[in-house]
Amino acid sequence: MKTIFFTGKGGVGKSTLSSAVAWQLMEAGNRVLLVSFDPAHNLGDIFHMKLSHRKKRFKKTNLFLQETNLEQAANDYIEANMSLLNEVYSYMKPFNMDNYFNVLKYSPGVEEYAAITAMEKLFREEQENYDYIVIDTPPTGLTLRILALPRITVAWIDRLIKLRKQILEKRYTIHKITGKYSEKGTKLAYEEKDDTVMRKLNDMRERYDAVQLKLEGDENSVCIVFNPDYLSLRESQRLMDGVEELNLPLRVAYHNKLKDPESEVAQKVEHELLNGRSGVKVEHVYTIDHTEPTCYIMDTDLIQSL
Repeated sequence: MKTIFFTGKGGVGKSTLSSAVAWQLMEAGNRVLLVSFDPAHNLGDIFHMKLSHRKKRFKKTNLFLQETNLEQAANDYIEANMSLLNEVYSYMKPFNMDNYFNVLKYSPGVEEYAAITAMEKLFREEQENYDYIVIDTPPTGLTLRILALPRITVAWIDRLIKLRKQILEKRYTIHKITGKYSEKGTKLAYEEKDDTVMRKLNDMRERYDAVQLKLEGDENSVCIVFNPDYLSLRESQRLMDGVEELNLPLRVAYHNKLKDPESEVAQKVEHELLNGRSGVKVEHVYTIDHTEPTCYIMDTDLIQSL
């Protein structure tokens, strides 16, 4: 299964181009899932369908559509972690820890973690079902934070695993000194295989590792969408720098909404954006009529560079 991420400044045409690419891949004989992670979903409007958190088949084609509900994903993420915390720290209920756990929903970064958790689930559950997953991403800042999370999370989990091992070692030492735990008291694990937290940490590390390998792998493509204007140029430059810093495969830059590719502004924007980036292919996409009900159908071959 191959994945394609469409990134860029808000309003440059990510949703339209990701839809057109998904359509062309489907017409080429592939089974395709097109997913929006952008809170300002447009896929439903583009395909004239009411979409939701659940994937839906587009007419009788092999194209499936889904608009990921980040708010629902965040609630699912919090609920899953609350259940784990309550299970692990049930012996601390007299200290009223619930009040501390409940504020997790207001913590910074919850939306980003919810998005990457939803993405991990998507990769894991759908890898056998589709030839391509095309992902329409949020604007630059949120996209970069989401794409950076797997690597950051693995680093944190490695540190937490090390600390947890130290805790279990100390528990084991105390156990050997004091003897067996009282049957009436709380039994605390001191071996990794018996420790709920360690099992969860190892499972999380394995899952985030798989996401990172997928993002950096040959079967993933990151596509930048930009317009022939200087505001688009500056944000696209920051985005391309971020993608390269994360070691993600940046393959295609779609110069979208072109009217005259020979114009001085269009040429200068393209030259500055691609300066020193010889490995990125450029596709010119001319302005189309978005009032047409089938704007996802284009004459331009958008998939030749993928």
